[in-house]
Amino acid sequence: MPRRHAVVAGAGIGGLTAAVALHRRGWHVTVCERAPEPPVTGAGIGLAPNALRALDVIGVDAARAVGSAVPAAMGLRRTDGRWLVRTPTADMAARYGIAPIAVPRPAFTAALAAALPPGTLRYGTTVTAVDEAADRPVVITEAGPELSADLVVAADGINSPLRRAYFPGHPGLHYIGETAWRALVEAPDLRIQAMSETWGRGERFGVTPLSDGRLYLYATAVVPAGTRSADPRAELSDRFGAWHDPIPALLERVRRLDPADVLQNDLYDLAAPLPRLHHGRIVWLGDAAHAMAPNLGQGGCQAIEDAAVLAHLLPAGDGADGGDTTDGAADSYGAADSDGVPAALAAYTAARRDRTDAVRARARRVGRLGGAVRNPLAAAARDLAVRAIPDRLALRGMDDLFHGFRLPEQRRQGRVRPSA
Repeated sequence: MPRRHAVVAGAGIGGLTAAVALHRRGWHVTVCERAPEPPVTGAGIGLAPNALRALDVIGVDAARAVGSAVPAAMGLRRTDGRWLVRTPTADMAARYGIAPIAVPRPAFTAALAAALPPGTLRYGTTVTAVDEAADRPVVITEAGPELSADLVVAADGINSPLRRAYFPGHPGLHYIGETAWRALVEAPDLRIQAMSETWGRGERFGVTPLSDGRLYLYATAVVPAGTRSADPRAELSDRFGAWHDPIPALLERVRRLDPADVLQNDLYDLAAPLPRLHHGRIVWLGDAAHAMAPNLGQGGCQAIEDAAVLAHLLPAGDGADGGDTTDGAADSYGAADSDGVPAALAAYTAARRDRTDAVRARARRVGRLGGAVRNPLAAAARDLAVRAIPDRLALRGMDDLFHGFRLPEQRRQGRVRPSA
């Protein structure tokens, strides 16, 4: 049988992870990315235990690919430096079987891209539409040529044009009320070993040691959407320069950066869950499927989970597992299911929609608690409440996230059963 062909729209973490997973399932994969070249600047990403287990399923060793930086501890602080909660990473490793790591995002995406065959990635190629008139979709790109596919993976980001095209009645994105700054700095002399987030009144500042020795800094503030200053470096110093050590010293490093290296983005999540994560032979994953606030550090992690589950449910790309259909899983649009792909996508929706939406909703709640509280009395009450939680209970509260990754049942010969 000819190899099945998947076209992936988007070369972010979700799209590249899906491409690697499908390639290792025997699929021929083409990745279309609208950016003209791979990113060389950017921020960091934390890979939590659930994401690391999903990568292990795919066969990607993130620590080996880009190195690892395991912080000594993780926790929340007040603006005076006092810890509200602090958990040793060793306790997390003992509970979840693996410690989280933090890596530079460009290095991680480069490692994923390197795991694909030459010619798989097509930069400067924007997917504009998908023609579903025939049994198999045809992906239309801005520059051409058209690409016939057995599967289209919509990993085209938070502003996903494919999501808007296929779910025109969906309310779209919701501004969560905060803007965020991100930067990478060199500061080996500060010997920072803990991953921390400091909560103020309507503002937050986070510090994460990365695998290459740099520090990933992020900050948020409650402001109207579109608010921008002439110099983001000065803005950060004005807002956070009086906070506890080592934040002032880190901001001195930020002031040495080129202003273009300080990224600023308003924060949005999906206003409501999508009714489903597939349509015929098109499937959505990552931010295109369930954009969420970064408050739990789970946006990229959930995209990685998506990719692992999707590849697990789909039949092998070389047809080696046969062309059986699923156990009664019917695609909503009645597309031909001679190879089991549409029904596998229905199973993917069943497996992923509720989990990702629960994480999206939880991330929004955490943001309201940590970043959006501006009243001094409310902020003091919040801090007291967080400090009153025993560390072991705070760690246990992450169980549903870090233990929550599960592969649905997959039967032999390509038969898949939808999983709740």
